[in-house]
Amino acid sequence: MRVATNQFSNSLINQLGKLSTRQERLHTEAASGKRLQSVADDPVATRRLLDLQAQSGAVAQYQKNIGRLQDSANAGYSSLRSVQKFSNRAGEIATLADGLKTPEQLRTYATEVNKLINQAVSELNRKQGDSYLFGGTRTDQPPFAVEKDANGQITAVTFQGNTAGNPSEIAAGVTLIANVPGANATGDGPRGLVADSRHGADFFGHLISLRDNLLAGNTQAIADTNRAELAADEDNLIYHLGEYGATLSQLESASASAANLRSELTGETSRTADADLAETLVRLNETQTAYQATLQSASKLMNLSLMDYLR
Repeated sequence: MRVATNQFSNSLINQLGKLSTRQERLHTEAASGKRLQSVADDPVATRRLLDLQAQSGAVAQYQKNIGRLQDSANAGYSSLRSVQKFSNRAGEIATLADGLKTPEQLRTYATEVNKLINQAVSELNRKQGDSYLFGGTRTDQPPFAVEKDANGQITAVTFQGNTAGNPSEIAAGVTLIANVPGANATGDGPRGLVADSRHGADFFGHLISLRDNLLAGNTQAIADTNRAELAADEDNLIYHLGEYGATLSQLESASASAANLRSELTGETSRTADADLAETLVRLNETQTAYQATLQSASKLMNLSLMDYLR
């Protein structure tokens, strides 16, 4: 009889231990709002939760990349719009500079073109944060270097960047480059922003030629050559404005998609990991009731065992 009672006592102790552990876990679940406290709670759900967290982390990185690319593309677009204004004005001057203009008027136009050259260099050597925008992957130095004569006039503008790009992932398997190189004379790769040997674009070279022809009073060369050259530059700038518009539109779409996906992942993560508070409290109450009942049984057993001993 005492052996059986001892076995029953051990069983009750084990049961109390299990109920106590369960109570503690349910208390934690109710307090934290999280259903999964350890892998043992639900291995399948835990695996799913880890996958969801990894996906959320990837989407968060996509959003950072998109935001950085948007800042860079907007800055590049703004610079390009300024350069287009300079191009428009240069084209107007090339049209106005005909044989009826006096040498003094032509020199005034030349002075204005010289200012346009300086402004364009400054705009295209613009930085976004710590990086230059239009030097390809060479972002630590100005993409355009100038040579000047004794009078301080720019006589040549040289591109010292490269035509490589630095793509960033904006969605799974989707990469994008925000800005294009300022020039490309290689005959291959991305189209240069203001100079490209394949499309007759050489904005700085053509501006310098226009200025020098204005100073020389060579209106025939302006009419025969400079106007067509500047028109090619304008076409090239318009092309890039369209490309920037497409890039910004793609980034906006990618941003919206990433935000929607992250919201979906957050909801799925919540459904996988979060506790149903009402259900948790019901189970906690049931466990507490069972614990109390087991304590009462243990108390009765101890009294019974004591009576057996006294007999």
